[in-house]
Amino acid sequence: MTDTTTPAEPDASGTVGRRVHRLRVERGLTQRQLAEPAYTAAYVSILESDRVRPSEAALRHLAERLGVTYEELATGRPPHIATGLRAELVDAQRLLALGEGEPAAAAYRRLLAEAERHGLEDERAAALLGLGQCALFAGDLAAARGHFEAAEPLLAGAPPVQRARAVRGRAVAHLLAGELRYSCYLLESAIDGLNAAGLQDPDALVLLYTAAIAPYLDMGAHARAAQAAEIALGLAPQVTDPALVAGMHRTVARTLLTEGRTAEADASLARAAALYEQLQIRTELAHCHWMRGYVHAQDGALDAAARELTTARDMLAAGRAELYTAQVEVELADVLRRLGRREEAGQLLVRLLDRLQPDRGPVHRAAAHRLLGLLAEDGDDSAAAEEHYGRALALLEPTGAAGDLADLCRLLGDLQRRLGRTEAALDTYRTGLGHAAAPGTTTLGPAPAQPPFTSA
Repeated sequence: MTDTTTPAEPDASGTVGRRVHRLRVERGLTQRQLAEPAYTAAYVSILESDRVRPSEAALRHLAERLGVTYEELATGRPPHIATGLRAELVDAQRLLALGEGEPAAAAYRRLLAEAERHGLEDERAAALLGLGQCALFAGDLAAARGHFEAAEPLLAGAPPVQRARAVRGRAVAHLLAGELRYSCYLLESAIDGLNAAGLQDPDALVLLYTAAIAPYLDMGAHARAAQAAEIALGLAPQVTDPALVAGMHRTVARTLLTEGRTAEADASLARAAALYEQLQIRTELAHCHWMRGYVHAQDGALDAAARELTTARDMLAAGRAELYTAQVEVELADVLRRLGRREEAGQLLVRLLDRLQPDRGPVHRAAAHRLLGLLAEDGDDSAAAEEHYGRALALLEPTGAAGDLADLCRLLGDLQRRLGRTEAALDTYRTGLGHAAAPGTTTLGPAPAQPPFTSA
């Protein structure tokens, strides 16, 4: 019987040919014994010297004669290696969900090396996504961006939700670095891309829309944040992943708060917390406590807010989620100040700034300096207050956080006016008015087209 083959290009590693030769010798077979009855000894000889590329039929015949699987002979991978790696990837994902950031990162690094060694692109992409999430968890934004960017080309043919995870990860890293407009650009471009391709995958769209809420709010684009929240809530009944539904409820709560709908926000957070309790996702549950603390603070229930925020801080700190921990501590310091525990609030903020590196979380570093300025004013130290407000302004100006900038200019202007520096105060107020009047939208112009969905 003849075989359809194509001339093989020179291959220094001789992967298939050398595997056939090694396995044949290990089993004590001659080339004729291996070849017959379908092929000839000459064909096996040519194949072992890597001068032809065998067809699938030839490889299946040889694999059966050699007592190995077709996949193992064709790729050199041990049997079921892909299945085993996928199971271990799930274990790593569970570690991260439980707040075990460092063990999860170590597992993902090992699995990435294994996937690369065996040429398993899907598993390599999954490991890179996991490493990106671990880096976000630890506050290493540059590493996170690198991992997500490396995953994206591997996910070109993957389901939309997988591609959305990579884009969302990059966008969150840029958001935490203070690059609000670029974060919005990434998310809106991905949404428009899905709509244009007719791929309105509910899981993918919920990931992207809920991720866009935070940068929209920080930029003062409240109408666009509200629209994103409404779309996410409309898509929720179609979402198959309960963790995504829980994350959506947690994120949407923030939009509800900006509209004064605190009861609805608290209800969303309660639903999210219940889901995360079932799923035992510790990190996301910590975020629920964080947002519930924020709800209580907005309602003036400061003791309850302090309890919720302390719980969130302790849960995140236990998992060594440094950047998220710092963000919660800013909220907690504000509550402590409003409770009259000013010394405790100041010490918390100073420790936070010592830990939070200058290139990470500029919006939250600015918030810490703003609070230190308020504390300095409480203590009649106008010079220190002005210094902290100035530092906060310098951190915020590159970010496009219009609402925070306008508020900060008001505080600084009021301070300068009380000090008798009227002209300086007027300049500061004018700057603040410019930020308050900014449209607070992204550089893309119109919002992404709303996808078709059926609301519950």
